Amino acid sequence: MSERTELQPGTEAFRRANWALILGGFACFTLLYGTQPILPQFTEAFGISPTMASLTVSAGTLTLSVLLIPLSLLSDRFGRAPLMKAALLGATLFAWLSALAPDYESLVFSRAGVGACIAALPAAAMAYLGEEIAPAARGRVMGMYIAGNALGGMFGRFLSALVTQYSSWHYGLAALALTGVICTLLFWRLLPPARHFQSRSMGPRILWHDIVRIYKDPGLPWLFATAFLIMGAFVSIYNYLGFRLSAPPYNLGPAAIGAIFLLYAVGSASSALAGHLADRYGRSLIMRSMIGTMAVGVLATLNSHLSVIIAGLALFTFGYFATHAIASGWVGFRAGERRGLVSALYLSSYYLGSSFLGSTSGPLWSHFGWSGMVCGLMLCVSLVFGIALYLTRLERLVR
Repeated sequence: MSERTELQPGTEAFRRANWALILGGFACFTLLYGTQPILPQFTEAFGISPTMASLTVSAGTLTLSVLLIPLSLLSDRFGRAPLMKAALLGATLFAWLSALAPDYESLVFSRAGVGACIAALPAAAMAYLGEEIAPAARGRVMGMYIAGNALGGMFGRFLSALVTQYSSWHYGLAALALTGVICTLLFWRLLPPARHFQSRSMGPRILWHDIVRIYKDPGLPWLFATAFLIMGAFVSIYNYLGFRLSAPPYNLGPAAIGAIFLLYAVGSASSALAGHLADRYGRSLIMRSMIGTMAVGVLATLNSHLSVIIAGLALFTFGYFATHAIASGWVGFRAGERRGLVSALYLSSYYLGSSFLGSTSGPLWSHFGWSGMVCGLMLCVSLVFGIALYLTRLERLVR
């Protein structure tokens, strides 16, 4: 593959690819996490517990995590662009179904459908980026892609909460679906065709050989574990902080709680910044610093003052997105030929963490209050810091 044939910064095709990937990431997080700030409204509407309400988030992330790997194999076999386009179209259709859901079971089913369709996009996007973008610009584009994720998560949560505040959750989810339509149309128009995709066999023997090679790599499995832990902690803190702030003494409404998700803008900035700092000072140093920032942010939320809680959440969000951006780039560095499968394994771990920890952390809140939640979050952050120390030693050995 000649670098001259890859998409170079400054060209029209590069700009189109960059914007398409940003919009794809934006749409994914807008559609997937839009129910998060209105979980208290689901508990009232359906007479269910907070843990059951959180399934409207976890159902989507669970189906996404389960289907990421098989759909990544289709991506390796049939191409990135067709799968990504179909993913956004299907997710938007299920988003409309969720807005029209007549009962809790239908809502959870349609949210699972959103996640199932979205599963085709993230791994294919990471693989497309690795194949089509010039090497010198990949870190920058990855940072912008994750920034799109962050902006989508912020916008979707705020939009659904704001619309729900003045109407109902049905209209809040309809607003998300309309956003999905717009992003899908733009993505289809902007994405340049793939020029460097090479079809990979789906034969069981070759696939098994690739999987064994991936898990024998001394770094990749630990990066997968990092994804599981940081995403689980991230979803947990945002899932249950809404319940804390909607109760006395804060008594915040849906729109005010939704406004808290504007902190995702901090994540957009940190993910773009992290790639630059990692290139300059090294991945391991910046990753450890960002994990430390997450820890400080978690501990700050123990304070009872609303301003301190919000500041702590901002620090945690800043550290989380930076850590995710660095870990994603590290995965791409170690991926080898089977980029789609490696990306899928990383993202599958990422969304499994969202589904599993995002719901199973509920009893910590229900039985032990916010201090119990902080203990669980700090355990996750501490484990990730230990992994970062190992990866640092591994990187030194490579040098």
